[in-house]
Amino acid sequence: MANSRSDALVIFGVTGDLAHKMIFPALYAMAKRGTLKVPVIGVALPDWSIERLHKRATDSIEHAGGVDNRKALKHLLSLLTYVSGDYADPATFAALKKKLGKARRPAHYLAIPPSLFGIVIRGLGAAKLAEHARVIVEKPFGRDLASARELNEIARQVFPEDSIFRIDHFLGKEAIMNILYFRFANSFLEPIWNRNYIASVQITLAEDFGVKGRGDFYETAGCLRDVIQNHLFQVIALLAMEPPPLRDFGAVHNEKAKVFQAMRPLNHDDLVRGQYDGYRKEPGVAKNSDVETFCALRLFIDSWRWQGVPWFIRSGKYLAETFSEVLVELKPPPQELFADSAPETGRANYLRFRLSPNAAIALAARVKSAGKDFVGDQRELFLSEESPDEELPYERLLSDAMTGDGALFTREDAVEAAWAVVDPVLKKHPRARTYKRGSWGPKGADAIIAPDNGWQNPTPGQGGF
Repeated sequence: MANSRSDALVIFGVTGDLAHKMIFPALYAMAKRGTLKVPVIGVALPDWSIERLHKRATDSIEHAGGVDNRKALKHLLSLLTYVSGDYADPATFAALKKKLGKARRPAHYLAIPPSLFGIVIRGLGAAKLAEHARVIVEKPFGRDLASARELNEIARQVFPEDSIFRIDHFLGKEAIMNILYFRFANSFLEPIWNRNYIASVQITLAEDFGVKGRGDFYETAGCLRDVIQNHLFQVIALLAMEPPPLRDFGAVHNEKAKVFQAMRPLNHDDLVRGQYDGYRKEPGVAKNSDVETFCALRLFIDSWRWQGVPWFIRSGKYLAETFSEVLVELKPPPQELFADSAPETGRANYLRFRLSPNAAIALAARVKSAGKDFVGDQRELFLSEESPDEELPYERLLSDAMTGDGALFTREDAVEAAWAVVDPVLKKHPRARTYKRGSWGPKGADAIIAPDNGWQNPTPGQGGF
């Protein structure tokens, strides 16, 4: 099973928003590359005709960039069929089993709300549709440590761990994968990649838009759960992990899990929560909501390599810009030979990983200006890496899951260890502070990082901005 390719793809929630925005465009991309060759069976409650589902899929692809290969679209639609039914009804799974026909190694993708995961997984087990199958589970995997453990237990009752693929599309992004490659493919980093030379690390994922009509979802999640505990914690793990002994996804997972296990659990003083002005007027949002649309936190990793190095993480909606990046700031030289390179004159040397809107890596170093005086300024050596033909994150992750490659997915122990870090502040936390749209969040976010040169915000003319 480990090396066998899935011979069918089942998408629970095929009529939903996630399928429309992400899954159909990914399937179309796979069809264009010639990698989609198995039946695709959609399952959902609405009583839709196959013609309506095909129209929905076509509309999705047109909105995602247009149909530029009619043959590929026709091929995708020829593979796409539909089962309508209630996930709690055994008849739905009986109909699915009939639709699968001779397929014996299906991949079941749960593109559904987390509250339905257990119902569908148990239904698959009862209908004997889990043997030799894989299950792909969309984030968030749980709401806290207790619910994550419960979900893991339910999934493990039906599927072995190596057949459970917890999907986080962030890990499928080329820029995220490049962090792992850049760290371990270049020898110059390792001697300085530790507490002796790194002063701090900051990670930002900022969006200049709001919840876009998804207020009811955001009321159940919030920024800490929706972005930081999964997306940004995964980035931290890639930056902080020890070198794996070999290039094997199991070895990588072992080292990532150790990072989460070494993270110090958050407390009240480590966290600043914010809510953009007008959030409570969004559809589906409670009038007295305290759900955060912005979150900034200070984190420590109690390991030999990272002891004492602060990690600053922030994310939010309706901020001044849409961008995401990592800034690894180095400590200043031990002796100030030149007055203009003293710490108070600005940020020390740093390494910058730009994740979006464009992928790039930059190294900042001081360079002497022309003339007799020993003065200069800090400049970036900037490398931009963009490929118009690169795989979409969901295309890459779906393909990997269907071939049994778990490298870009999250393992059970890592999920639970990450929840253990944020669990102390999920219920007992400071109230969300209101912030203006188009700002960089509440002022408290600046205070949490003030001793470490503050947040790095984009400035015009800086490489890649």
